[in-house]
Amino acid sequence: MAKKYSLFLITLHIVFSIHSQVVETLRLSDFDLKGNVKSCMVLTDYGKELLEFDKKGRLEKIVTQYNENDQDITQFKYLDGILVEKRLESYKNGKLDLQTSMANFYEFDTISESKRVVEKIISYDKAFFEEQEFFLNDNDKVEKIITSHGDGVDEKQIEYSDFKGEQTTTTFLNGVIENSIRKSKKKMKNGEESIFELTKDFVDGEPEKAIEKQYNASGNLISEEFFDYDIEKKQFVSTEKRIMKYSKEGVLEKEVVLRGNATSERFFIFQFDNNEERNWVKKITTPENSYTTRRIIYYKSEDVFAKTMN
Repeated sequence: MAKKYSLFLITLHIVFSIHSQVVETLRLSDFDLKGNVKSCMVLTDYGKELLEFDKKGRLEKIVTQYNENDQDITQFKYLDGILVEKRLESYKNGKLDLQTSMANFYEFDTISESKRVVEKIISYDKAFFEEQEFFLNDNDKVEKIITSHGDGVDEKQIEYSDFKGEQTTTTFLNGVIENSIRKSKKKMKNGEESIFELTKDFVDGEPEKAIEKQYNASGNLISEEFFDYDIEKKQFVSTEKRIMKYSKEGVLEKEVVLRGNATSERFFIFQFDNNEERNWVKKITTPENSYTTRRIIYYKSEDVFAKTMN
């Protein structure tokens, strides 16, 4: 239950991740789903979203319904297990909007001396939108991104360092620092090991915001703290901290929010289905008493077995 996602958030982009070093394919686990899930309809009081997966657990289609006449349909095409195409079709007043509908095409060149991935983004009205070239180093990590768009060309350089068990990834946009991510492991007082991830964001080379996340050995997010940069103090100052509590089964039960001297709490109640690998089908959040419902359809076990054998 550690991973969270916001409805409609994932309809926007499949990003090129400097963490995984590949075009990131969304899977069941990214939506807190397990087992042979075929589709999952997420229902809230502000909309609904249908997620469809192939028999290997990869996200294949998203239908985001905003109202009766407005919806987005995103489809993903794979070739030999690699994402090669993504299409986002936006419908407004029941009609396809050619300007906001986009097609993303991915080309992989891992044979030549400069290994690279090219992403081309074209709108449905045939207007060129953007092209990104991702250059990989010998360890298949992204070391440079060149983005071509209507306003010109931008270049990102990505540097990696490892010092005393801390891994740092620093990104520069046109020579100016934009972002840094530092990961480290620490053994806590209870003997368990935690993973810390500190992300700092910069604007025009100056520090602006930061967030530190802590994960337990099971991968559950157990705390996240937000910081703003104080120019006068010349340091990051905490603005909010969230602490998550889990059951023995790893189910999120409680969230404590600290803002200055104020403390608030949120509680979560989950209802699960009867599938062999159980998934939650209703989440109740108190004290606001909000509900999220999921309608899940599974592949038959024999269908999945036949697919994996082919």
